[in-house]
Amino acid sequence: MNNTRKYDCILILPLLWCYRISSSIGLAADPIVNFLGVLETNVLALGIDISFDMKTENFTKCNAGLSFTNADLIASLALHVIMNEKGDSVNASYYHILNPSTNTTVGAEVTHSFSSNVNTITVGTQHVLDPLTTIKASVNSDGKASTLIQHEWRPRSLFTNFGKVDTKSNDKIPKVGLALAIKP
Repeated sequence: MNNTRKYDCILILPLLWCYRISSSIGLAADPIVNFLGVLETNVLALGIDISFDMKTENFTKCNAGLSFTNADLIASLALHVIMNEKGDSVNASYYHILNPSTNTTVGAEVTHSFSSNVNTITVGTQHVLDPLTTIKASVNSDGKASTLIQHEWRPRSLFTNFGKVDTKSNDKIPKVGLALAIKP
């Protein structure tokens, strides 16, 4: 059974707040109950996603997020907790549009894992060479770098060339790939 509503809006003070609530429950003997809620304006958004296992009577997942959106940037903070899997982490990300006409953007993400006490920092960029060709690149604090060139050779059909290398490991072979997506 699934109960989903589209965004509804209410006016509180001078801000228009929109919200969406969604819930689902499986039709099994021991179902998992999910709840998702989002409250947002045109600038701020706050959301939560929770799962509860009826068999074990425990929460299996709890995710929460907060984001700020402006004309040329997006900043967000998210907390991810997956029970019994050491999947507890928090990440913060920042995405900034440098040049809207060429869709040149930069982004950064910082992730902290509480269970392993490890931080990972990733920075990336993208640039549109022409209306049909996009280049993307990223590198993280683990020494992994990747690039992608994507070309739309016909409407809705893409040719992608990508590469990935682990700069901190001499024994790992860099990976290169080609992909072709054809949509009628």
